Amino acid sequence: MNNKYKILLIEDERNIQTFVTAMLEADGYKVISAHNCGNGKMLFSSHNPDLVILDLGLPDGDGMEVLKYIRATSPVPVIVLSARSDESDKVLALDMGANDYITKPFGSAEFLARVRTALRNFRRIDENSKFVLDNLIIDYDARTVMIDEKVIKLTQTEYNIIALLSQHCGKVMTYSAIITAIWGYNDIGSIKKLQVNMANIRKKFGVVPGSDSYITNELGVGYKMNMAE
Repeated sequence: MNNKYKILLIEDERNIQTFVTAMLEADGYKVISAHNCGNGKMLFSSHNPDLVILDLGLPDGDGMEVLKYIRATSPVPVIVLSARSDESDKVLALDMGANDYITKPFGSAEFLARVRTALRNFRRIDENSKFVLDNLIIDYDARTVMIDEKVIKLTQTEYNIIALLSQHCGKVMTYSAIITAIWGYNDIGSIKKLQVNMANIRKKFGVVPGSDSYITNELGVGYKMNMAE
């Protein structure tokens, strides 16, 4: 089934390009490779890939420019693959529209799992449809959340946070992106306010502290609604 997916890999390190290409092709994907920003933009426009894997340190420019170019015209999922491990780089890439950020070096099993997740999540969500994750159901039309067929009583803000995360399921949303979407502004107390709401949501969901059930907290970065495997 995977062979219908076409992946554009923009990576200038030959050994990593060869390794990633072999790994993806062995898993049934078709891979198109580019080694710089210019070539990557050209191949993106001409091949219309289902997913882009993007290095940031490219010989003719910064990969962020390629990400900006892609996001100007397309919502196609983009996974950043970079040696840059600074939290600020990760936050910037995610804020600019990357779906995921993988730091080199990386494990093949986790890498392929993130590719599957990004592809699976790339779909339009009907505002009047329902989101289902295991025993969690969100009814967007009724603005209700249920777990094990029991309605979870959330405040308006708590519901808005859960609905937002579910509509970007599998994508890490930065604190800034969530705060701006929910409250429309970002001040010095905003992150604490978001964390308090998230703690209340987890408590109402019956999530054990430290567990990643339903929602994962990427420390220092943001939150992600998980996907069922």
